[in-house]
Amino acid sequence: MLVPVILSGGAGSRLWPVSREAYPKPFIRLADGKTLLQKTFDRAAAIPGVDTVITVTNREYYFLTRDEFHKSASAHRQLFVLEPCGRNTAPAVAMAAFHAAALYGADTQLLVLPADHLIDDQGAFRSAVDDARRLAADGTLVTFGVTPTRAETGYGYIECGAAAARKGSYGVKRFVEKPNAQVAAEFVASGSFLWNSGMFCLGAQAYLDALRTCEPEMYAAALACWDETDKHVAEKVDLHPALFAALKDVSIDYAVMEKHAEVAVVRADFPWNDIGSWSALGELTEADAQGNRVSGEAIMVGSTDCYIQSDSRVVAAVGLKNLIIVDTPDALLVSDKRCVQDVKQVVSALKLTNHSAQQVHRTVHRPWGSYTVLEEGPMHKIKRIVVKPGASLSLQMHHHRSEHWVVLSGAAEVVNGERDLIVNANESTFIAPGTKHRLANRGTEDLMMIEVQTGSYVGEDDIVRYEDVYGRV
Repeated sequence: MLVPVILSGGAGSRLWPVSREAYPKPFIRLADGKTLLQKTFDRAAAIPGVDTVITVTNREYYFLTRDEFHKSASAHRQLFVLEPCGRNTAPAVAMAAFHAAALYGADTQLLVLPADHLIDDQGAFRSAVDDARRLAADGTLVTFGVTPTRAETGYGYIECGAAAARKGSYGVKRFVEKPNAQVAAEFVASGSFLWNSGMFCLGAQAYLDALRTCEPEMYAAALACWDETDKHVAEKVDLHPALFAALKDVSIDYAVMEKHAEVAVVRADFPWNDIGSWSALGELTEADAQGNRVSGEAIMVGSTDCYIQSDSRVVAAVGLKNLIIVDTPDALLVSDKRCVQDVKQVVSALKLTNHSAQQVHRTVHRPWGSYTVLEEGPMHKIKRIVVKPGASLSLQMHHHRSEHWVVLSGAAEVVNGERDLIVNANESTFIAPGTKHRLANRGTEDLMMIEVQTGSYVGEDDIVRYEDVYGRV
């Protein structure tokens, strides 16, 4: 049995300001309206014989991830392994392997797929997966290598060893971390190196055995975490918080693939893009005669070889060359194309100052819908709130602020202290500080409203939850 395992935990800091900690790279929506995560799920579900997909992600992304999968027409069983914190790919794959082995047997094969890759040729992808499965059947740990098209410094490389009996597959001489430009050019010129795609095919028990051999302490800690995790609901397994947080933070490459004896690489003959930088994302947009690529609305005057993305307003570029400009409602990125790998340093600087632009957008997604901050001052905040059909916010209270709700469309079912009421479009209700309240949408269309907060403190952490259908109490 083949079970795809989607790893959806990366922050995507090189794609700031669109990718944020609370809404990271896998949720970036492309021109066709689909996110990278949804495309990965559809690609995995389309493999013949697959009926279950496991996704390993942070528990904070569970509802967002589930909503993306529900947009797919697939009827596949969706299983989730929820991490309390990030611990890299080696522990993530171990937890997926424990889960798959317990449900379907030790011989279950795992197809490990990062959630943020773009692969256009489904037929070639399936063919590579078939080749990898045949190699993995005897316990070999198989990775996928992509033929380099340029001297890329943002990817790791795999040096191929002797060709295996199966066409298009090789032994692995070594894994090489991201090289500098000169070394990358030498790798590409040699013809013996492939880009390390970060995709794997391996037996569940074969991987666990390899982890026990290569990292015995880590294996023991991972097994202890799995044993202590509550697994009574197979569809959504919340890993034991303390034991998982104590695991070694290490990639599957470092922990296992570089050390294990039985490792092979399959040459992936399909177009592949890990969307690892703004240059990579920009390539998805067609260039004009001057080499400019635009997503949104821009006016180009005497500018060449630029990429501009703007969500909500016109960007004018005059006399520019070789720049990346990404405009969002609350943050603007301007970068030389040669420095796109350094965008992550912006995120590091924002973290040092605890700046909100590192974590959230002006529009913040919640299990029940979303809110957008329209204006904020020392003693007030104005939001536009959208509640999905059938969804409800928690029963909650605020110590330091009052809230005035004005319904724009739909009908709000409101708990306001001791009162239960329906607030229709063009009607409002006022909630005083210290009053328990709840907002729900029992209709079939989105509920949209404006919330005006006033008080001595309007921070998001001034909230006491009493009941919540999403388990956030």
